[in-house]
Order: sequence, then structure tokens, then C-alpha cells
Amino acid sequence: MADTIISVSGLTKQFGAFVAVDHISFDVYRGEIFGFLGANGAGKTTAMRMLCGLSYPTAGTGTVAGFDIRSQGELIKRNIGYMSQRFSLYDDLTVKENIELYGGIYGMAHKELSERVDELLQRLQFIEHKDDLVSSLPLGWKQKLAFMVATVHSPEIVFLDEPTGGVDPITRRQFWDLIKATAAEGTTIFVTTHYMDEAEFCDRISMMVDGKIRALDSPSNLRQQFNAQNMEQVFYRLAREAQRTE
Repeated sequence: MADTIISVSGLTKQFGAFVAVDHISFDVYRGEIFGFLGANGAGKTTAMRMLCGLSYPTAGTGTVAGFDIRSQGELIKRNIGYMSQRFSLYDDLTVKENIELYGGIYGMAHKELSERVDELLQRLQFIEHKDDLVSSLPLGWKQKLAFMVATVHSPEIVFLDEPTGGVDPITRRQFWDLIKATAAEGTTIFVTTHYMDEAEFCDRISMMVDGKIRALDSPSNLRQQFNAQNMEQVFYRLAREAQRTE
């Protein structure tokens, strides 16, 4: 049986009369690349915030890396990696300093952090640029660095919120090579994206419509289920069902 790393049942988030996330249930497995997709207003960002310990559910239960989303949010935050759609590194620090800063925030010991910094710099082929200010890097390099910073403490799960927005296609492909290599090492990747060609790289995909999970399966099974040639066609067929836009 697959090792479950995220499990939620009936997860709900309500703001007054508005139900942003409406009783969703799913499991995510260790080492899986799990795509969490939906049009704007579908509720995916709200759901991700609950999974990351940043927001408490109105109803439902769930665990992330073995920690309860209702009562152990701080432990969840310490044991996951997170990369937002807004670039979150420090422009006035160097590449190496950014990695060291985040490793320190996660409480890594000096020797462990030093070894990890060297490992990440080599993996990114950033050795010659370790002392460059982040502000001087091209956007694609910044995004790859932000991803590696999110993994500096070797978390079991990394949450990526539209990580390749605004990046050219070649850099997007390189970024996904990093994602797949990280998943192959056993790290679970939970990712949202607006690029349906990227959805094809996921092991399984969840499609949200109006706060509910409308479909959940592998890309190939979803294409077959909806008689579609690609994931873009699946997405648009489901998105047409949406009643809300915000």
C-alpha cells in the first residue's frame, strides 16, 4: 500500500455565507507529484493555505506529514517547504546568503547547513554565482533558487504555488526537471499551475470547481474519462461548469 503523506476528509473553509472550500477529501502519497488545479476562484489557494498550517478549516479533518491541520499548524510549517507565486527571496543578499538564511530559519545545524549549501549550489550549477546578489539573476534562475531554498531542510513535502509564472518555456522545462528529480528522491511535490502542459508531468491531478473536487486521477485517465486529447481540454470542460469567478 502506498505511503500516505497528506490525508484530508471533508475539508471545508467558510467565510460568512461564502464556502470557499466545500467538503473536499483526498490523499497524497510519498514521492508523488500531485497537481492541484482549478480556475481562479475555485478554492485551491484557500485549500493549500489550510494544508500549510496558514489557515484553520471551518470543518473537516486532515493530516500533513503526520501532523493535524487543526491543532499542529506550527509543526506543519516547520516540516514542509513552500514556494509562493510571488518571489520570496531577498534581492539584497547573495545566492549563498539566501540559502544560509532559510536554513537557519529552519534550525539546521551549522555543519549540516554548510554541506547542504554546497550540495544545492552544485545541483543548480550556481557555484560560480554563489556570491552574486539575487537582484542580478534572471527570473528563471531566481525561480530555481527559490525552489531549492524551499527544500534546503529536506522536507517530506514541498508546496509550490504557481512556481513557473512568467518564466519562458525552456526554463519551465528545466524547472520541472528539478521537480521530478526531487520527487524521485522521495519528496512529495504538491503543485498548482495555470499551464496545462505542466499538468501532464504530474502523477495525479485534482481539478477543483467552485470549491469542490470535480475530478481526481492520473492525466492519462482524465483524458480518457473526458474524451480529451490533452489536459487543456479537460480543464476547460470542467471550468465551464463554474458558477463563481472570485
